[in-house]
Amino acid sequence: MDKIRGVVLAGGLGNRLLPVTKVTNKHLLPVYDRPMIFYPIQTLINAGIEEILLVTGGQHAGDFLQLLGNGTELGIRKLQYTYQEGEGGIADALSLAEDFADGGKICVILGDNIIQRNIRGAARAYAEQSDGAKILLKEVPDPERFGVAETDGDRVANIVEKPANPASSLAVIGIYFYDSVVFDIIRPLKPSQRGELEITDVNNAYLKKGNLTFDVLDGWWTDAGTFESLHRASNLVHDGGANLVD
Repeated sequence: MDKIRGVVLAGGLGNRLLPVTKVTNKHLLPVYDRPMIFYPIQTLINAGIEEILLVTGGQHAGDFLQLLGNGTELGIRKLQYTYQEGEGGIADALSLAEDFADGGKICVILGDNIIQRNIRGAARAYAEQSDGAKILLKEVPDPERFGVAETDGDRVANIVEKPANPASSLAVIGIYFYDSVVFDIIRPLKPSQRGELEITDVNNAYLKKGNLTFDVLDGWWTDAGTFESLHRASNLVHDGGANLVD
C-alpha cells in the first residue's frame, strides 16, 4: 500500500471575507472554538497521513508558523511550509508541492474545508489504486458555487466549474488525491477567465485519461470562505462536532 503525503492549501487573499482578512489570513479565523486551519489538518491526520506541507501566502504567512510550529502539538510527524506568490489559483498553489511529493501520492485539501467525519476509507482505497486521481463528491443545495460532477454508475462522466445550470447537485469538494502525474498536467495549463489555473482542468485531464475515481463523502461538509459559510461551519461544529473518527 502506497504512503500518501498531505498538502493543505491555505493561500489566497480572502477577499470575500474583507475587512477581517485585512489583519489576518482567512484560514486563521475561528470556526467555533479552533482556528479554521486546524480542521483540514485534522482531516489528514485522521486519515493516517503524517507528513504535511502547508502552502500559504500573503502578508500574514508567518502567523501559521507561530500557531503551528513544527506540528507536533497537533500530532503531525513532519510539517513543512512553502509560500505562494500572488493568487494564481488552486492548481498554481499545488504546483509548489512537487518537491515535497517526491514522486509519490498526495492528498490535497483546501484550508477552508471542514467535514463531519473522516476520509480514511477514501485514503485507503486510493493508496491501493495503481495510478490516477480520486475526487470526493457531496450533494449540495447550491452546486453552482462549485465544480459540479456528473456521474455514470461508478465513473465520473463530466466536471464543469461553477455552471450556471448545474447538471447535478454533486459538488467536487476541496479534497483531492493525485499521483505524481498531476505536476505534468499543471505545467502546460493556461489561466482561465478568472486568471487562475483551475483545479477542474486538472481533474478533467485525469478524466480524459480514464483513471479518475470518486467517492461520495459521508456526513456533512462545508467550506468557510464566505461570511455565510463561515457562520454555518461554526454552527455545524458546535452542534455536532467535526473530524469524527467513529
